[in-house]
Amino acid sequence: MKTEELFLQKIMELRETAKLQEYVLSSDQVREFIEENGLNEEQAGFLYEYLKQNKIGVDEKVNPDEYLTKEDAGYLEIYLEELKGLPQVSESEKLALSMEAMAGDGNAKHRLLEAYLPYVADIAKLYAGQGTEIEDLIGEGNVALAGGIEMLGALEKPDEVAGMLGKMIMDAMEELIDEDHAERKTDQKVEKRVNKVADKARELAQELRRKVMVEELMEETGMSEKEIRDAIRISGDKIEDIDSKS
Repeated sequence: MKTEELFLQKIMELRETAKLQEYVLSSDQVREFIEENGLNEEQAGFLYEYLKQNKIGVDEKVNPDEYLTKEDAGYLEIYLEELKGLPQVSESEKLALSMEAMAGDGNAKHRLLEAYLPYVADIAKLYAGQGTEIEDLIGEGNVALAGGIEMLGALEKPDEVAGMLGKMIMDAMEELIDEDHAERKTDQKVEKRVNKVADKARELAQELRRKVMVEELMEETGMSEKEIRDAIRISGDKIEDIDSKS
C-alpha cells in the first residue's frame, strides 16, 4: 500500500474513533496521532483543519448549528417543534423500553422510536453542510432508526441500544451523502458532455453555414454516435445546430 493511501486509511480510522465518541477526540488522541505519523507543523495544521471541516471537536463538541444554512435551520426549527408534542422519556425509562423492545414488545418499540427521533435530528446537524439537505438526512436517519428498532433482539444488553442505533443512523446518513456526491458528479459529467456537443456543433455550423450532421460531430469530437445522440436527447432536442435526423 502506498504511503499516501496508508495515511488516508489512518485518517479514516481516526474519524471512525471520533464517530464512536460522538464526534469528539481528546487532545491526547490527536497528539498521539500526530506523533505516531511523524506529522510536521504544517501537516498537523492540515489535520486540525480536516477535523474542523468534519465537525470533529477536540476536547469539546463543535457547535453544529454554525454549519446550518438558513433553509436547513428553518426546517429543523419546525421539525423539532413538532417533536415537542411527543411524550418525554427519561434515560431510565428509555433503558426500560429498550429491554422490552429487545424482548419483542411492539408498544415498547414504538415508544422507543419516538424517544430517539430528536437524536436523529441531532446527528443530522453533524452532517449538515456537506451538500445534502437536512430534511433528507433526517428522513434517511428515521428510516435507519425504524430498521434498527426491529433488530434490537440481536443485542444482549439494553445499554448497547443507543450505540447500535446511533451507528446505523450515522451510516445511513453517510451513505446518502456519498450517493448525492456521486449523483452530482454524474450530473456534472453529463452537463459537460452536452455543452461539449453544443459548443462544437455551433462552431462547426458557423463554419459550414448549415446544421451539422451527427457523423461530422463524431469526427470532430471523437465521441461515439450514442454519446452524441444521448447529449441531444438529454438537452431536450434543444441543440439547434445539429441535424438530429442525420
